Amino acid sequence: MLSLVPSSRNTVARAARRVVGHPLSQRRYSSTVSSTANDVQDCDIVIVGGGPAGLAFANALASHGPIRESLRIALIEAGDLERVRQWSLPEDSFSNRVSSLTNASKKFISDTGAWKLVDESRVTCIEEMQVWDGISDARVAFNASDSGIQSEGGYPPHMSTMTENLNLQRALLHSLKSTGHVELIDNTKVSHIEKDVSKGGWPLVHLSNGATLRARLLVGADGPNSPVRKFAGIESYGWAYDTRAIVATLQHAPRLPGIQPANTIAYQRFLPTGPIAFLPLSPTVSSLVWSTKPALASALISVDPQVLAQMINAAFRLPEVSMRYLHNIILENPDSVTPKFIQEEIQWREKSHDIDRYSAYSSQSANMAGIPPNDSELLPPFVTQIQSGSIASFSLRLTHADTYIGETERSGRTALLGDAAHTTHPLAGQGLNMGLGDAEALANTINNAILLGGDIGSRTALLPYPRARYLENHKLLTVVDKLHKLYGTTLPPIVWARSVGLEVVNELDTLKAAIMMSAGSDVGSLKQKLERVDVSPWAAAAQGARIAGGLLDTLKQAEKSLGGVISTNLRATLNSLARR
Repeated sequence: MLSLVPSSRNTVARAARRVVGHPLSQRRYSSTVSSTANDVQDCDIVIVGGGPAGLAFANALASHGPIRESLRIALIEAGDLERVRQWSLPEDSFSNRVSSLTNASKKFISDTGAWKLVDESRVTCIEEMQVWDGISDARVAFNASDSGIQSEGGYPPHMSTMTENLNLQRALLHSLKSTGHVELIDNTKVSHIEKDVSKGGWPLVHLSNGATLRARLLVGADGPNSPVRKFAGIESYGWAYDTRAIVATLQHAPRLPGIQPANTIAYQRFLPTGPIAFLPLSPTVSSLVWSTKPALASALISVDPQVLAQMINAAFRLPEVSMRYLHNIILENPDSVTPKFIQEEIQWREKSHDIDRYSAYSSQSANMAGIPPNDSELLPPFVTQIQSGSIASFSLRLTHADTYIGETERSGRTALLGDAAHTTHPLAGQGLNMGLGDAEALANTINNAILLGGDIGSRTALLPYPRARYLENHKLLTVVDKLHKLYGTTLPPIVWARSVGLEVVNELDTLKAAIMMSAGSDVGSLKQKLERVDVSPWAAAAQGARIAGGLLDTLKQAEKSLGGVISTNLRATLNSLARR
């Protein structure tokens, strides 16, 4: 049975009796669990899923006094959490699973008390972002200092913070262990979930270790194939992208102090085949997220790592027509492409495009000593090698659950958060931030229910959670999806529209500051004038797509007056972009 320790919070105890119907408020979880097969153990909250979002939610619950002192909470994870707790890598090695945490997300983690346990020697602040069109080279730059973002905690002004997911998970686990208020049950799968009709419809969670938990509230933080969502019968809509994301840990030379900016600039180029992003992790290490067509992704991850490194460098530098040519070479026979062969092809194409050998756009500049090229800030450092074992790829989907809480008699007492509720394209880096926003909102909703004497598993008590999160998540999912479609076409009128949109945004500092503020960055004076919308800050680029969206509306009107092939092609493209 779960061992419990007395506590003496009379006020909270009275509220908890109203909430849960028995004096659980006078007990507190210990840090161990012992269970007998076929025993049914009552819990107030059962969390399924020990990823970053699930662990952050558990920490948020434990950080609220009324919850901490009154509710029995268990977290179930199929994997080995001890391996996460003991995770460690050499100083110059990094995991390929990384996230860009918005300032709002970082504050949430800090408020739970877990951020102080993050290894900050392995995090990097993003002080600037460079985003540009792979066809027109139209560019927008977001700079934290120029936009009035304030420095905090000894860090310079920054828009977001890069960290390995395992670094964050480890900190969240250590934080939970230090509080001892949440029971962690790892190496255990959910066998099946059913409704207990004899106990007011509470979900019965049957575990692979033979134990059964009866939950007043069952929370699914269990990923896109969520068993909790399936039990609740909550449908979701969405579609698969004809895209796979390649991730890898990149090694490169350091920037020259006093001459070049530090490695705190994130770069993203939108190619017609998909965006490629370069995300700083340390002075000499960065992370790659390259979204491209499935066949090309398979070919790229199968070639010699040095060939992939050269293709990454080229993808940020060569014109789109040359990248298309190189892609075809890789697709035709990836096994026969050698580093020397691809290097010669790249250099030949640089000459054909009259790229100055002293420019940062030239592969030859990587080998030149002395003062770096004047345009070096516009591009990421040249990748010299790829960390062994770090290359991987995964498919991409957009999904959104119809609701975040069970709303029928059968599906009641359930809630979804993170990937169990929504998945998105990584081009804006917002998947984890959305999940952390969910975790914060749901924890606040439960805390308020306790203070008001409500039943934490009831629809009435849970309703503020989807009201706070559903529309915000839907807006971001929609913007990212439209951005993906917008940059997936080479039709000249669309290229013109999106390029003008980026150029307009880049010329208006006030607009850029407003975009960053709406994306989760703390922008100085504007913050006092405009209401902060806690969406997310990699989404700065995604929010800028709304400008191009307005230009697309203009094109829709212009399309009516165009004739012949141009009108037909434009109409087809606009219809494609409009489809969900």
